[in-house]
Amino acid sequence: MSDADPATAGDHENAEQVVVAVDADDQRQDVVNRLEAHTGDGIRHRAFTALLFDGEGNVLLAQRSPEKRLWPTHWDGTVASHPVPDQSQVDATEERLAEELGVTPDQYENLRVTDRFEYRRFFEDRGLEHEVCAVLQATLTDRSLDPDPAEVGGIAWVPYERLVEHREWYRQFRLCPWFEIAMRRDRE
Repeated sequence: MSDADPATAGDHENAEQVVVAVDADDQRQDVVNRLEAHTGDGIRHRAFTALLFDGEGNVLLAQRSPEKRLWPTHWDGTVASHPVPDQSQVDATEERLAEELGVTPDQYENLRVTDRFEYRRFFEDRGLEHEVCAVLQATLTDRSLDPDPAEVGGIAWVPYERLVEHREWYRQFRLCPWFEIAMRRDRE
């Protein structure tokens, strides 16, 4: 998700990045600046969140770096980001898994899109997410990780069923809104 500060947009890496603007059905409309998509009234765009599970029903959560502009230190599914134009959700997820956690495709099986939903959430006065978010899931067969501290503040393996059914037991995890929606929809 977005990390740029409008006041310093020229100095931030996201000021030069683009995202894919989409309609509510995830049909491509245009390519837009990533910072503009996350500020002002926002622009609906394509995003993804990925959940990696181990063989015992635990989900790998990643804490967003404190340097992130939106939702710093909040806990997310395993990775979340935006595909670039002409990049599939699976390819974008594979790329982010490698960049953020050092996880390569030989460490997981059956990476697939399991859901898609639209949401819009503001974060304080810093910006917003207005996205059509694909949810991808896979089973991690090798739990070796190499988190990038610029992206990841911490990691935790959490029993997924207990997290979904007893959110109150995990109040120490301030969850990103897209991850909470993905979990709720996974149970519907």
